[in-house]
Amino acid sequence: MTSTIEPVRHGSSIGQPLTRRDGPLKVKGQARFAADNLPPGTLHAALCVSKIARGRVKSLDVAAAEAHPGVVKVMTPENAPKLSKDPDLKDVPFTFRIDVLQNDKVRYANQPIAVVIAESLEAATEGARLLAPTYEEETPRIGLDAGKVFTPDSVGVGAPPEQVDGDVEAGLASAAKTFTGTYETPAQYHNAMEPHAAVASWDGDKLHLFMPTQGLAIAQGRLAGLFGIKPTDIHIDSPYLGGGFGSKGVPAGPQVLACMAARLTGKPVKLVPTRSQMYGPMGHRGPTRQTLRLGADEAGKLTALDHHVLTASSSFDDFFEPAGRVTTTLYASKSTAIRHEAVRLDTGTPLFMRGPGEASGSVAIESALDELAFDLNMDPLEFRLANYAEVEPFSGKPFSSKALRECYAQGAKAFGWAGRPLKPRQTRDKDGFLVGTGVGTATFPALIFEGMARAEIRADGSGTVEIGALDMGQGAWTALAQIAADGLGLGMEELTFNMGSSDLPNTGIAGGSGHTATAGNAIHAAAQDVIGQLTELAVNDQASPLFGAGNAGVTAAGGRLTRRDDPSRSETFSAILNRAGRAKIEGKGKAGADAAAQKSYAMHAHGAVFAEVKVDPDLGQVRVSRLVGAFAAGRIINPHLVRSQYYGGMIWGLSFALHEKAEMDPRTGRFLNDNLAEYHVPVNADIPAMEAILIPEEDSVVNTLGVKGVGEIGITGTAGAIANAVWHATGIRVRDIPITLDKLLG
Repeated sequence: MTSTIEPVRHGSSIGQPLTRRDGPLKVKGQARFAADNLPPGTLHAALCVSKIARGRVKSLDVAAAEAHPGVVKVMTPENAPKLSKDPDLKDVPFTFRIDVLQNDKVRYANQPIAVVIAESLEAATEGARLLAPTYEEETPRIGLDAGKVFTPDSVGVGAPPEQVDGDVEAGLASAAKTFTGTYETPAQYHNAMEPHAAVASWDGDKLHLFMPTQGLAIAQGRLAGLFGIKPTDIHIDSPYLGGGFGSKGVPAGPQVLACMAARLTGKPVKLVPTRSQMYGPMGHRGPTRQTLRLGADEAGKLTALDHHVLTASSSFDDFFEPAGRVTTTLYASKSTAIRHEAVRLDTGTPLFMRGPGEASGSVAIESALDELAFDLNMDPLEFRLANYAEVEPFSGKPFSSKALRECYAQGAKAFGWAGRPLKPRQTRDKDGFLVGTGVGTATFPALIFEGMARAEIRADGSGTVEIGALDMGQGAWTALAQIAADGLGLGMEELTFNMGSSDLPNTGIAGGSGHTATAGNAIHAAAQDVIGQLTELAVNDQASPLFGAGNAGVTAAGGRLTRRDDPSRSETFSAILNRAGRAKIEGKGKAGADAAAQKSYAMHAHGAVFAEVKVDPDLGQVRVSRLVGAFAAGRIINPHLVRSQYYGGMIWGLSFALHEKAEMDPRTGRFLNDNLAEYHVPVNADIPAMEAILIPEEDSVVNTLGVKGVGEIGITGTAGAIANAVWHATGIRVRDIPITLDKLLG
């Protein structure tokens, strides 16, 4: 007999604001991060990094370092284990070149040039200082004006560098009002609380790693190629990550060096880069110079939108910040052009960083729209509503404009946008500070990758779900377990949920705000498989009260199967399995993009961010006093965790607008602020009253569960909203981000 299965979609777990399952372990210090692991006999490694940005290492005092008490070995290009694959070879997608002691060439400041391995961290650190490197130095290329401009083959992950629809010059010529402005965003560096640590050990040709990673299978594949072994001979434990934000998507050079050091010494080796050593080999957000040319007719409709981006990659690899891409997903114009150009600099290679492209691009487009709205004497929110696209520019695919309009409406109401003066410098508070308000549109693509999961239900009524998912702190341990529990029709207390290890089913990468969609849908599919098999047992068993249910179908909840058309007829999982003589039922599931849906629809999460700032008119000090964000991101698995993600994104947007900037000496290419004392990020006192509004949205197209990502959308729109609020307060338009007090006093 056949049957129709209808699992409970909103059961006891999905949609509930459960607290983090891993919270107690972290509070008690029992959650073991990579660097917390010390296998017996572990040696400690310290990096010696370059103090120049371009040239070669002429000498290292290896003898002095190895003579230091406790030092076991110094690894240099002279004795480093030979790799099976050139680390500069890019033969598969999603590969980046790394520096792992294959020669004496220096390509950027803070590049690893040697590794000292010792019995203690102190001895290794002291030994690294004794190496006293000397160099043959070349003049570094630093800054967007230092290199030859060219057009890259692609930007971001395979996106075209140029897209044109219509005649921009004609659109500008026909416009009633035009605007041209250039905006600069600086290089920003990853500062996750957990560095890119690795604890590596070899057993013959089998490698074991405790290592934070956003992609277990990606890391296995990369390391397998470098060391000439099978991916299945590499076991990676990564149950907890202290942040990643894109920087841990692929193995970093220092993590590979830990593996090489363990092979060289024949013992486990622990290598944890210092905070300053994270500036260089771990990726960063590339700088941009963005020129926007806009035109609009008398009614405030865009006739032209031209977005030109100049960005930078390293001298030896390719990653180009796709800042213009955000313009392809938001605003309708009679003519649109997006162009990316680039230069090569003597820095580490840029990489994915929370909201790659969207974060940098949104601050420019949102600022430019405000400037044109002011010229048109239009409210900037009304201007956005008038020009928001009903279909995605260039692709022509429709998306949910209703969701964004609801974000605008509810956000504006909660913020109190109505009655805002159009002109700047009109409002002061009781203390005499200038008060301004601004708005920015938030958007991020709703991605889903390929992923797999396995599940089982046992005769004692318990269940297990296993998946190679990862938790960077966003709450995956909790949200994915909620999906698993409801998928299997169990309570959280009856569920064993395993993730964070490379021997579990591959779930791709925890990035692109697509992890919950990917892992969640794989879990859902695996649970469907199990419940389907269990249902077949019951409906074909004459002893079961579910016998003959057939197409009437059943639901799974509370450890029971229940007839959909007659709730009085149900049976426990245990009874079904025990009567069938089965100890358990196992199932597998797979997630991936629906090609037909992807071809027909544009898929994005949407939002709107409203900011209020107060500016000291004498000192130029800026304080954000209020932030309100309204976001529509499909089905919400756990509103408590989602709201936290929105807060985190908005805080990073504030950091982008007012704080973050990597400072480099243009003469030497060395960092001037490679630490958390001088690389400014917000502290608690910088964070205002915040509100994140969750706009209900049912999207039956995006994926089976209707889940969209929330990790990155909060940063898009926020920096632009703050920049617009600063202008509204002061009448001064700062186009060089971050906005610092000197730029308001000049």
